Amino acid sequence: MLSVHDPRELPAPAGPEIAFVGRSNAGKSSAINTLAGRRRLAFVSKTPGRTQQINFFSLGAGRFLVDLPGYGYAQVPGAMKRHWQELLSGYLQTRGQLRGLVVVMDARHPLTPLDRQLLDWFAPTGRPVHVLLTKTDKLSKQQATRQLRSVGESLAARYQSSSVQLFSATTQQGVDEAEALLAKWFDGG
Repeated sequence: MLSVHDPRELPAPAGPEIAFVGRSNAGKSSAINTLAGRRRLAFVSKTPGRTQQINFFSLGAGRFLVDLPGYGYAQVPGAMKRHWQELLSGYLQTRGQLRGLVVVMDARHPLTPLDRQLLDWFAPTGRPVHVLLTKTDKLSKQQATRQLRSVGESLAARYQSSSVQLFSATTQQGVDEAEALLAKWFDGG
């Protein structure tokens, strides 16, 4: 629907929004496409750092998925990183219709220092956070279960309004669970 490069360009409030954020190459665009039931809604790339703006996707009925720039990609110039931080800050901390934040983490490398920094920074908003541990198809069932337990325990100890689940865009694991949570958030729950 709209791509925003400057916080002053954010659209007027039009309905509930759920934002997706994650480290570069964590599978954020694939998760968005899978949950929206569209193949190329968000651009999927093997090149990290492709999402450089805030992208608003209308799901109809006044509901929006918001794709935020990835973080942690080292090959982006410092000025660009600072711009992304300002853009994220302006959106995440002031957007009244933001219902919750979905943090996408590669299940093989969850809760990196940058993930924890983002969660610490977002926690004071009081809004819920849901972690999608993506690419679980690349782990054994035992490894995935261990990661889920470990991340869940870490989140519970530090972030009151948080939840976590396993997710794979490739195998469709966790899609129903994530869709149910997003529907609940959209409905104000």
